[in-house]
Amino acid sequence: MKRNPSRARAGQDRACLYDEITDKIIAELEAGHVPWVQPWRAATDGAPPAMPRNAATGRRYGGINILLLWSAATVRGFAAQSWITFRQALSLGGHVRKGERGATVVYADRFVPADEKRRACEAGDEAQAIPFLKRFTVFNTDQCDDLPAEIATCATPPPLGMIEPTVDNLIKAIGIDFRIGGDRAFYVPAEDYVQVPPPAAYFEPINWHRTALHEIGHASGHPSRLNRDLSGSYGTRKYAFEELIAELNAAFCCASLGITPTVRHADYIASWLE
Repeated sequence: MKRNPSRARAGQDRACLYDEITDKIIAELEAGHVPWVQPWRAATDGAPPAMPRNAATGRRYGGINILLLWSAATVRGFAAQSWITFRQALSLGGHVRKGERGATVVYADRFVPADEKRRACEAGDEAQAIPFLKRFTVFNTDQCDDLPAEIATCATPPPLGMIEPTVDNLIKAIGIDFRIGGDRAFYVPAEDYVQVPPPAAYFEPINWHRTALHEIGHASGHPSRLNRDLSGSYGTRKYAFEELIAELNAAFCCASLGITPTVRHADYIASWLE
């Protein structure tokens, strides 16, 4: 079979980008930084936790872009999680300040070349799509001048309580058997239920939310949902991988819902590095 050079190049570009992103995260872990734990702590004006979003469109970034932008905001001390391209800043009447360095985000999709469409039509075959990966450079709104005032505005964080209504509503909407009690937090795959101690048992009750969302992250791997391998015992690679999934889930959910827990993840760093 003749190899498609465009497909080969696309594969090489993706592999190179995966390596770059992985190396960046490993370097931060080795330096003692965990880019997804509490990336908003560097904000000096009290900006609330948030998922990164495009300031011009309001659309949230997803996947690996969340980690890349959280990391960039932490390292460089940005006060907001609003990002924009150079051209978008100009279209809104503003501009990126001279000398500012942007952050890289990626976009993946597939397309069918015209030649492939013709070939498939002539042969009566199904046209084969070619995957591609694009890089874009975005700038934090802190790096821009003359943008409309509302562009860099952050939402007001929700009032604190023992259980935030947004988290309570999320737990109910998911429909997982969720129990509060005891002195341990865990998920039981065989019986498909989550249990966490009551918020009052925590030294800082806000951390209850991170723990609850962490265990719900494990529950997402049940055979009736994402069907992950949950058989790993403590200290194994399977266990470390599943813990990483649950921690990322908790971090993403906390940011989406405006929850700011404190850090208690250092014990996982060594296994994540491996």
